[in-house]
Amino acid sequence: MVIEVLKSKIHRAKVTQAELNYVGSITIDEDLLIAANMIPNEKVQIVNNNNGARFETYVIKGEKGSGIICLNGATARLAQVGDIVIIMSFAHMDFEEAKNYHPILIFPDEHNKLVHFS
Repeated sequence: MVIEVLKSKIHRAKVTQAELNYVGSITIDEDLLIAANMIPNEKVQIVNNNNGARFETYVIKGEKGSGIICLNGATARLAQVGDIVIIMSFAHMDFEEAKNYHPILIFPDEHNKLVHFS
C-alpha cells in the first residue's frame, strides 16, 4: 500500500507580496526551499492562518536571502501581505517506509529567515 504523508513544512511564514497579474504559483526564498527540501515546480498546499483559506499551487524559487513569500495569480486573492501561512509538501510512500519517515519542519522568523528546523 502507498500512502501520502507530509514531506516538509514551512511553518508560519509571512506573506511579503501578492501579485494578482502573474501566472499562478508561490515564490519562496531559496534559503527556505533548500532547508525544507522543496524544489521549483513542486506542488504545495498552503494554509492561511489569518483567514482559514487552504489552496494548492506550485513553487517558484525566489532570490536567496530575500525572505520573499509571494502569492502569484489567483492565489493572491487568498492572502494579504502580512498574513501568516503554512506551506506543506507531501510525498507518496510505502506504508512501512512512511511509519519511520520524519518530515522536515522549518520555522522562519518574522522576516522569513530560518531560525529553527527539525
